[in-house]
Amino acid sequence: MTTAFAAPTEPWSTDEFEARLRAVGQERYHDRHPFNLRMHEGDLSPEEVRRWIANRFHYQRHIPVKDALITAKFDSPRLRRMWLRRIEDHDGRSDGEGGIERWLRLGEAAGLDRASLLAGDTVLPGVRLAVEGYVNFCRLRPPLEAVAASLTELTAPDLMRLRIDAFERHYRWIEPSGLDYFRSRVDQGRRDSGEALALVLEWARTREDQQRAVAALTFKCDVLWALLDSVQNAGQQDPGQG
Repeated sequence: MTTAFAAPTEPWSTDEFEARLRAVGQERYHDRHPFNLRMHEGDLSPEEVRRWIANRFHYQRHIPVKDALITAKFDSPRLRRMWLRRIEDHDGRSDGEGGIERWLRLGEAAGLDRASLLAGDTVLPGVRLAVEGYVNFCRLRPPLEAVAASLTELTAPDLMRLRIDAFERHYRWIEPSGLDYFRSRVDQGRRDSGEALALVLEWARTREDQQRAVAALTFKCDVLWALLDSVQNAGQQDPGQG
């Protein structure tokens, strides 16, 4: 006679839960993607760098959109104020400020036209689908999962430092001022990830909630990976196009 055992239902300890979240980033974050590895080794052509900048900008400009959707889910003024700061970080308090503006300046430093970046005519279909999927995830999923998906920021500061070093050494044809976005995200990413992690650890009280949080972070890693897949595949299919 076979005895069936129920799956464990006790929540993970706080330490184990945090370790599982961090493991997702360590194992699945897009710093391991072949395109990023080539970028940091200095193997990308100017055309490939420009293609990445233009397509990543499509993601960047939707960050405050997804953060506005997350903010609308909060019933606490304190949480709304905290999350609104993320929108301000990217949109700025006035024209000419914020992360989106700094990314546009990166594009200009790499030889891209600002109007073309804003028009988005060269954004790849796969990138559009990945970004739309992430925005819709933040629109439709409950606060725990939407916030947990943002925990890619746990790994981002290290990636920003690596990227700054790689661009300064290998892509000197880009004006140094164009790297200001990466510099700003080192501290912002550390602050944002700390705030989001505290919320996720507090809110996920059951094993099911914890598993949903881990799945949400895994999904976000898949979004970033899919974005780079599209950029890399476009270069392989049509290497002469920038």
